[in-house]
Amino acid sequence: MKKSTLAAVLAGGLAVLPAAAATRFVLGRRRAEQVWASSHYPKFQDVGTVQRLSVLPLIDWYTASDELTGEPGVSYLIRADDVTILFDVGLNVGQQHPSNLLRNMEALGVSWDEIDALVISHPHLDHLGGMNHAQAGTFAPSAGFVDLHQMPAFVPADLTNPQTVSTVVTEPTVLFPGVASMGPIPRQLFFLGWTPEQSLAINVEGKGLVLIIGCGHPTLQRIIDRAEMLFDEPIYGVIGGLHYPVTASRSERWGLPAQMFFGTGKWPWDPVNEKDVNEAIAYLQARHPKLVSLSPHDSCDWSLNAFRQAFGDAYQDLLVGQEITVAADDA
Repeated sequence: MKKSTLAAVLAGGLAVLPAAAATRFVLGRRRAEQVWASSHYPKFQDVGTVQRLSVLPLIDWYTASDELTGEPGVSYLIRADDVTILFDVGLNVGQQHPSNLLRNMEALGVSWDEIDALVISHPHLDHLGGMNHAQAGTFAPSAGFVDLHQMPAFVPADLTNPQTVSTVVTEPTVLFPGVASMGPIPRQLFFLGWTPEQSLAINVEGKGLVLIIGCGHPTLQRIIDRAEMLFDEPIYGVIGGLHYPVTASRSERWGLPAQMFFGTGKWPWDPVNEKDVNEAIAYLQARHPKLVSLSPHDSCDWSLNAFRQAFGDAYQDLLVGQEITVAADDA
């Protein structure tokens, strides 16, 4: 179905949308705006720095090798000096065990023994390990048992896994030296409801902040604004998902391009468009980043190409198995 036809069908369905759904959306957007307007935090004083940062995508849509498996979800291995963090646990299509995440970890030589903590960006199925986890308020890296050694998990909502010790992050928090959660920024989505999403800011000495983002539901602009509220350091890089499925979607639900309509903070007949992407690009360009890497898991190829063209040599493709690194000048 063409995008214009689908949008017309959705618009025509306005008259039969349950009043409760529309009311929930309007009230939720108002609540999110109130939370944003009242969220004033002081600058971090002692976040520290790291000498070397690497981000190794373990789950995303495109892969650097045929030996690896892609899916429309996110899981990134973050190494910040001596600390290793698993950021999200993917989608696990079909609830397999071992999951794509576990198989990719094995192929890339990544062991659970080297991971110090988990961070969950937001409570959606493609970041928690599947729909069953999104419905139950849980998360898991595979459909079978995985010994996570009771590692700490920093979550933006009440999410649990019996093999972790979960801490709900409610405000900007330093997690490790040089590594901070910028705190949840909520957004009301029409179909998916109230969505608090946290992003990480990692302060690389002499370079500045690298922002690591799960889906970007709060909008790139607000994530940047939050970073500039909390830090004096410049934004050096942005890595991860920003949810710009303008011309296509990586997944379908009920025969519809799901991400174009189900994961936005807009009315369902008004999907993300080229203007939204260009405005976000301009906002980021004003910060002169030296590294931009957009996740294809929730953005279409048109959006990837728009970012690639806008940022030129600063742009790096985000591929499972292809490490992205940033190091201090003397590291």
